[in-house]
Amino acid sequence: MIYTFRFLFLLCFVIVSGGHVQAQEQSFSTQKDALEKLGYIPVQNFFQQQDIKQKSEIQEKQEEKEVETLYEKRLAYWKEKQAHYWNDLPQEEFIINASAYTSAADECGKSDGITASGIKVQANRTLACPPAYPFGVKVYIEGMGVYTCEDRGGAIKGNKFDIYMETKTEAFAFGRRELIAYVIE
Repeated sequence: MIYTFRFLFLLCFVIVSGGHVQAQEQSFSTQKDALEKLGYIPVQNFFQQQDIKQKSEIQEKQEEKEVETLYEKRLAYWKEKQAHYWNDLPQEEFIINASAYTSAADECGKSDGITASGIKVQANRTLACPPAYPFGVKVYIEGMGVYTCEDRGGAIKGNKFDIYMETKTEAFAFGRRELIAYVIE
């Protein structure tokens, strides 16, 4: 109701004001500015904004699904390729010598965050494991949670594991720890 009144007021103002086209445009512009300051959004622009917002939300969801699908496909590829390792995984809990790393160039030789498995690193998920652990294996680390083996490293051998962290501050604070872990899948 209030928008109808504002629209009629604006329409009357434009019709009654008459005069030069430039003066009309200037009045209209001033009136439009005043209405925008009051929070008025023209109906056409409102629906355009809603449409753009919906399209961007849909696009974000599609991109997330694509990333998830690529992640799942990559892990499935490695599971098939490294099938012989799955039978030799420890069945009971074991102690790991855990440290932390980041995707910084001085640590990895590159800074794109792409792991040896081809998957982009992610905090609270990515784990660099010894070669005996296939990519995609999930390891529960006490006090830390569940991590997925997605990376390798030259110093990652035996019982040494590297947990990915976003910042060097976090990684240095973590240091090196002896933790109990077990394979969950």
